[in-house]
Amino acid sequence: MWRGCPIWASRVRTDCPAWAPPLLALQFLTRMPVPGLGGLSGEAVRIGLGRAVGWFPLAGALIGGVTASVLVVADAFWPRLVAVLLALLAEAWLTGAFHEDAVADFCDAFGGGRDAEAIRRIMKDSRIGSHGALGLMLGVGLRAALLVALPSVLLVPALLGSATFGRLLVVAAMAAVAPAPAREGLAKDVAAAVGARQLALALLAALPGLLPLLLLAPGRLLLACGGGTLFLAWFRSLLRRSIGGSTGDCLGFSAYVGQLILLLAIAAR
Repeated sequence: MWRGCPIWASRVRTDCPAWAPPLLALQFLTRMPVPGLGGLSGEAVRIGLGRAVGWFPLAGALIGGVTASVLVVADAFWPRLVAVLLALLAEAWLTGAFHEDAVADFCDAFGGGRDAEAIRRIMKDSRIGSHGALGLMLGVGLRAALLVALPSVLLVPALLGSATFGRLLVVAAMAAVAPAPAREGLAKDVAAAVGARQLALALLAALPGLLPLLLLAPGRLLLACGGGTLFLAWFRSLLRRSIGGSTGDCLGFSAYVGQLILLLAIAAR
């Protein structure tokens, strides 16, 4: 789902300047006001979003940095569990609960849908059912429990790394699974434009967010990469068999799972 781009300038650019894709990635993944994009036409935004996908991991690192900052400050005043919940609350506000909403929709659709048509119909329904409520509760609860369990020295690197890794997994899923046949509009055009070039850019854009873990716990990061690869193989098979491709909710679900995979790898004994 594209959140829109306000028109602030009288002169509209029909091309997409090189500086626009990183800003578009940040605007797409958060509710932060991003200046400088109002002069782009709809076509420029469409082109820019296809290029912005490669910058998703860097935008994720910025989101993780905000979450980590809130956690560090809150941890000085309250017990760790309270600090973690406050940090997750701040992140949900920052992102508009973008991925949490996808988790609920995905769990409802694949938990209650009997065929491709039913899965798509349930996924588009704004109401949340028992599968979605349970999946969201367990997902957020597991993430909070993992953050509470981590040693303090790994807490900030884990938040930065998991936020980055989750968005990197989204790009990998876009490259691995074509959009579902029933998808239409901007989201389908963006997902269809992702290939090896955007995936390579995403790997480079992920380096700042993953570097602390690469230095402190390289073995755990490697374990997470293996887990992410296994998840992608299963995810690709599930989506192609069930609905013939990916949707925005499926990709949002993969982002949240990516965060959990990395946190599980770091917290493992």
